[in-house]
Amino acid sequence: MNSWTASGATPETRQTEKLSDSGLLDACRVVLFNDEEHSFDEVIMQIIKATQCSRQSAERSTWEVHTRGRSIVYTGPITNCLRVSSILEEIALKTEIQTG
Repeated sequence: MNSWTASGATPETRQTEKLSDSGLLDACRVVLFNDEEHSFDEVIMQIIKATQCSRQSAERSTWEVHTRGRSIVYTGPITNCLRVSSILEEIALKTEIQTG
C-alpha cells in the first residue's frame, strides 16, 4: 500500500455474531491481505462499503494490513463473510475466508 501515517492503534475487537439455532459463536472471518496496487483511501472506502464500519475502524484495519500484511476485517456467519469478501474483491483486493 502507498505511504500513509496513522497512530499505531491496534484494530478494535471485531463483532461476532451467534448462530441462531445452536447459540455457538460463528468462527468464520474475512482476512484482507496487503498489496501494492491500492491507496489507503481506496482500501478504507472499500472496507467501509463491505462492513458498514466507521471510518476510524476501517483506518485501523488498513493500517494493520499495511504493517502486518493482513487483517481480519470481519467476523460472522459464512453468508455475511461471502458478501463482505465479494465487496472487497470488487476492486481486486485480496481476501480469504477462514472457518473453524
